Amino acid sequence: MPRLEHKIDHFDLKILDCLQRDGSLSNQEVAERVGLSQSPCSRRIRALENSGVIAGRRVILDAKKLGLNLEVVLMVKLDRDIPERFERFESTIAKIPQVLQCLMITGQDATYLLKIIVHDMEEYQDVLLNHITRIEGVDGVHSSFVLRTILDSNAIPLS
Repeated sequence: MPRLEHKIDHFDLKILDCLQRDGSLSNQEVAERVGLSQSPCSRRIRALENSGVIAGRRVILDAKKLGLNLEVVLMVKLDRDIPERFERFESTIAKIPQVLQCLMITGQDATYLLKIIVHDMEEYQDVLLNHITRIEGVDGVHSSFVLRTILDSNAIPLS
């Protein structure tokens, strides 16, 4: 990550908090909320983007309104914990659009934890049996189905 040209101060933290909660805010709206004029606020945002602290902005979609009704947490165990297996699994899993998140984990009888979203059980079966379990080295899987989402945030605590 590129180095910051200035130390992050309380104005930067306020800017980051505003933008991570609503990336669609205009520069003027952010400036008003953090107590800066537009020009310095814009310079700070640009510096935070150039340094990589702001990695991007995204639109959050309502999966249910798009017919994506089944969310699955899948634990995947590999047969061997070697770099070649990790690389193959990770590069293959990154190409499956239904996989929203892939985490390498410890403390479980699994190597990876995946968050998957699909329209229905039939689509999940296809993803699981025709894609994930066919990756070389996959030794076992355990599916858990999300009944209800209590908290779903990407906001990083800044204080």
